[in-house]
Amino acid sequence: MAEFLTDAWLLELDAAAGAATVPDDLHLVVQQVVLDDRGRETAYAIRFTGGHASVIPGRVDDADVTFTQDRATAAAIAQGELSAQVAFMAGRLRVGGDLHEVMDRTQVLTDLGDVFASARAGTSW
Repeated sequence: MAEFLTDAWLLELDAAAGAATVPDDLHLVVQQVVLDDRGRETAYAIRFTGGHASVIPGRVDDADVTFTQDRATAAAIAQGELSAQVAFMAGRLRVGGDLHEVMDRTQVLTDLGDVFASARAGTSW
């Protein structure tokens, strides 16, 4: 089992993303930034492009949108215990960039299904 936010976990996310069927016309980069209680960050990006999905460790320069949250919020969202919308409304999730880029693709992203289910099932939270 990979521990949440470790390099091994990011590799599992990338493997799950790589197995996903992604529409060729979906081009979106979502940056995730997670801060621990000491202010240290773990960042990774989810890139959808050219019919593929991948997870890139660290920060990227071409993110369409960036989500920033603390570790507890990130874990709750990743486990499906908290929706991103509720976290945002409660001030637990900050959004940077063009949120419309994600909102305009909501249906396509929903149609992808739970791309990360296999990684989540093998995660130590």
